[in-house]
Formats: sequence, structure tokens, C-alpha cells
Amino acid sequence: MQRKTLDGLLISVGLVLAAVLLVAGGLLTWAGSFVGNEVNTQLSAQKIFFPPAGPATADPKIGPFLNQYAGQQLTTGKQAKAYADHFIAVHVAAATGGKSYAEISSAQKAAPDDAKLVALTQTAFQGETLRGLLLNAYAFGTMGTIASIAGIVSFIGAAALLVLAFLGFGHRRKLEPKVS
Repeated sequence: MQRKTLDGLLISVGLVLAAVLLVAGGLLTWAGSFVGNEVNTQLSAQKIFFPPAGPATADPKIGPFLNQYAGQQLTTGKQAKAYADHFIAVHVAAATGGKSYAEISSAQKAAPDDAKLVALTQTAFQGETLRGLLLNAYAFGTMGTIASIAGIVSFIGAAALLVLAFLGFGHRRKLEPKVS
């Protein structure tokens, strides 16, 4: 294979890959923006606010993680994880003595007339459900962030391939025989 043919082939592959990366970058950027907006919209609608710094955050399992958000509305996946893991989980564990919903529910089924166990089962269920929903918001927020970063990387890769393709065009021209 002649060098000129090889250069033409490499330039063509580079341009096709650049086009693919531009499309992927656009889609990933859109996905990141969409997910971020949805997480923000859905969390904002819940009107959850972090407690102000003070007695509610004095516990060392809570304060170091929530004081940075004191008094703010919960609107991001990162905030949702902090609230779920360091506010709800701490309070549910305190209410249930560290037992899971499944453990309490099993005990409640064995003693269906125990009003205290019925109430504790509801508390554990509601707390763990809210915690799970907030952790899903965190997961989606993280996926949106990763998609946005991947979009930027795709655009950088496309730019690099375009530069290399244009350099290849210049190199290919040097290989053409000069007509005198």
C-alpha cells in the first residue's frame, strides 16, 4: 500500500471517528443536563430542608456531614445522599435500636396486636423508603455528572481527531508529486 493511500485511509477513519465523538458528546451532554435538571426538579418539589446547625446536628454522626448544608433546601444528588445517610439513617437507627425494617416487621407479624411494634414497623418502613428514594436521586445525579464528563471528553477527543486529520491532509499534500 502506498503511503498516500494509507494517509487517505487514516484521515477518513479519523474524520468518521471525530463525527461519531461529536454526536456522542452532544448526546452525553444532553443526557447529563436532562438528568441533572430532573433530579433538581424532583427533589425541589419535595421541599426538604436541612436542619439549621445546632441541636439537631449536634450528633457527630450528623453534624460533620450536614452542617455544610444547614438551612438549605435539598436539591442535588450529593445533598440527597448526605441527608439519607446522615440524617434519616441515624434517626431510623435510633428509633429502631439499630434493627432493620425486615427484623421489626418479622417481630410485628409474630405479635400483631403489639401497638408499639406496629408503630415502629411504620416508622422503619417510611424512613427506609424515603432513604432509598433519596439514594436513587443520588445515583441518578451521579450518572448525570458522569454523562456530562463523558460528553466533554468526547468533544476533546473529536477536536484532537480533527486536528490530526487536518495535519494528515497537510502531510498527504507533501507526498503528491510536484508538477513542473
